[in-house]
Amino acid sequence: MIHDVVSFINDLLWNRGLSVFWEDKNNPDTIYLPILAVMLVVAGFWFTYRLGFLQFRHFGHMFSIMKGSTQSTKSGISSFQALCTSLSARVGTGNLAGVAVAISLGGSGAIFWMWVIALLGMATGFAESVLGQLYKVRDVNGEFRGGPAYYIQQGINKRWLAILFSLCLFMGYGFIFSAVQANTITDALNHAYQIPTHYSGLVIIVMAALIVVGGLRAIARFAEWIVPFMAVTYVSVALIITLINIDLVPAMLYDIITSAFGLQEAGAGALGAAIKNGIQRGLYSNEAGSGSVPHAAASAAPHPNHPVSQGYVQMLGVFIDTMILCTCTAVVILLAGGSSGEQMEGIRLTQTAMSSHLGDYGGDFVAAAISLFAFTSVVANYAYGESNLHMFKLDNKMGRAIYTLGYLAMIYWGSSASLPKVWAMADMALGLMTVINIIAIVIMTPTIVSISQDYFKKHKAGKLPEYQTGDCEIQGTTEKGIWDNEKNQS
Repeated sequence: MIHDVVSFINDLLWNRGLSVFWEDKNNPDTIYLPILAVMLVVAGFWFTYRLGFLQFRHFGHMFSIMKGSTQSTKSGISSFQALCTSLSARVGTGNLAGVAVAISLGGSGAIFWMWVIALLGMATGFAESVLGQLYKVRDVNGEFRGGPAYYIQQGINKRWLAILFSLCLFMGYGFIFSAVQANTITDALNHAYQIPTHYSGLVIIVMAALIVVGGLRAIARFAEWIVPFMAVTYVSVALIITLINIDLVPAMLYDIITSAFGLQEAGAGALGAAIKNGIQRGLYSNEAGSGSVPHAAASAAPHPNHPVSQGYVQMLGVFIDTMILCTCTAVVILLAGGSSGEQMEGIRLTQTAMSSHLGDYGGDFVAAAISLFAFTSVVANYAYGESNLHMFKLDNKMGRAIYTLGYLAMIYWGSSASLPKVWAMADMALGLMTVINIIAIVIMTPTIVSISQDYFKKHKAGKLPEYQTGDCEIQGTTEKGIWDNEKNQS
């Protein structure tokens, strides 16, 4: 019965949407509208409009905000560390396997729609990260923590909904996602080098434990070093492949655009598949709107000292994840001749494409990349779960110890387990998280607009935007002492 309930919820949220109630089984070409995809697309348009298309108007400012972003305090990590921590969780199998799945099911046109949803998702990511930073709290160690559970509780005074979100996040990011990411690593290493899964699982546990035992700051320091390295390496390889095949690039771009609008022979069916798969894979990869990234945003001591500055930082994260890293994977696959109809798993398609460019080293590179991308996600997932311990007054030594042991045990179990049903539970947890978060941030639109206008006004006046309690109208209340004076970050 539990399996049936989970399957029904996932079908409703991720696959067939409301058509689960009246599916036409005699029409296999039906294009479904999953509830999550609809909610996230609508939210993207909504915040793009309400914030005045800021992801386009303030595109340059999004990069300039990173000046001075390496400053941390005893209460919060630096903005750069917060960006790298969120990218650690974002950048994973979706950037390698997910893009390949989008192309194999939706053709090259899916990439165009992946770009579109990323541009819309930048506004959603901005909105939720502003709230995460605004309603942050201090834990028992005096360090900043926050996320959707906190702005739901403090902003709209719905503790029961905040608790439900936290429980879904613990199930997903705290435990299950780490298990499936560990499974991805051990499977890749076993497939490429025949390393027994339980051996690689033990290595993952030891490495993860050495990092997470130091808490959020240790995770942030790890992310600060490893994320730029893996991003620059991956982009460099993709650029080299592009330059080697530069004569094929115009035809590739033409194919992406024409396929995106159904201008090729396949017609309307291909158009629907391109839109559906491009949007779904883009949403899955960049996580905008899911409520995960606000945890990283809340942990930062922002520069300048205004919640909106973290909105820009995490908006940049969506851009890097999808517009840069996912595009790199797409280019590698399309320049190798990959297209819709490829009958292989996503990661195998990526490995085949990379091998066609780099020979035997291509498979090794993808195996190394997927292991590194997945491991950074394992570590960042711990931080998101740990941020919610304060909601249950468990942010003490005993609470952290129990959570850490459960997290490590799930990694070891996941390294050798068969995970289809576990993936289904993870999808359900993430889906419910996203529904709750989207509803919350839409309800809190007046606060998002108000505090954003406060930042825009101060920045336009040539001032360094600084926020203090009472500068603008917000819903609910922030924790006392967080924004009450200019020295609150010390």
